[in-house]
Amino acid sequence: MQTALVTGAAGFIGSHLVDELLDRGWTVRGLDDLSSGDPENLKVARQSEAFTFVEGDVRNRGTVNKALGDADAVFHQAALASVPSSFEDPLSATTRNCTGTATVIDAAADCGVESVIVASSASVYGSGGTLPKSEDHPVNPESPYAASKYYTENVALQIGDREGICVSALRYFNVFGPRQDPDGEYAAVIPKFINLLLQDEQPVIFGDGEQSRDFVFVDDVVTANIQAAKESNSGVFNIARGSTVTINKLVAVINKTLDRDIEPVHEDPRPGDIRHSVADISKANKSIGFEPDTSFTEGIERTVEWFRSQ
Repeated sequence: MQTALVTGAAGFIGSHLVDELLDRGWTVRGLDDLSSGDPENLKVARQSEAFTFVEGDVRNRGTVNKALGDADAVFHQAALASVPSSFEDPLSATTRNCTGTATVIDAAADCGVESVIVASSASVYGSGGTLPKSEDHPVNPESPYAASKYYTENVALQIGDREGICVSALRYFNVFGPRQDPDGEYAAVIPKFINLLLQDEQPVIFGDGEQSRDFVFVDDVVTANIQAAKESNSGVFNIARGSTVTINKLVAVINKTLDRDIEPVHEDPRPGDIRHSVADISKANKSIGFEPDTSFTEGIERTVEWFRSQ
């Protein structure tokens, strides 16, 4: 039986990863400081004898050592994950993401962990350049958040190479699904829009709405993490669907799913937001067997169903 440490275990992606690992027979150790994660996300996991939870900060080496135990693999999902908030508090974004990652990877090396999967972000590519974005596309971080994610990739890969650990850095594009936080100033666009439209309120689009994103359902992201640990191929990999949806189209699909017809409000674009984003996922397909199974429309339907049940 394999043992995994999942950092950010109470978060959106981390909690789904915990559940899937447990379903596959893993022993799972979760670490989260609960600064943004929701303990309710671990309600099912806590019922399993194969799950242990440690509350604490990934920047604290003692806490990380305690959480690691005898883990074979680490899925490092903990992060401050917001472009706008990283402009308001760049120090916090830097220490949480950079110091946290260095602490986790160094501790994993000392504990003999075999593989580390690091959550990175498509924001490292920035705007401009060619589309779709492949992993060898030049990076151009345009926010403190993006810069911190590029650092986390590099420090993880460097320590992994030095210590003989397989490190896979997964560049997530726009992940969505159940449990994603709809509240707060910096909530991700899909849960925020669903929540507003459920209340018959107008969603706000920053810009003309023709900016596009490569949305990928959370279940596919979880599968990518587990495949990366299984295949043990070090490197950087795009995790996305490989297709785009404009924000205007997103609102239309959610409206249709909810049987609504509510027009959005347009405001000025936000600094640091890129215009278009779409991934080339051929490397992930070839190296770790990643193949997204969930269509955008199906993902929206499943996400809406979850929000309606809350």
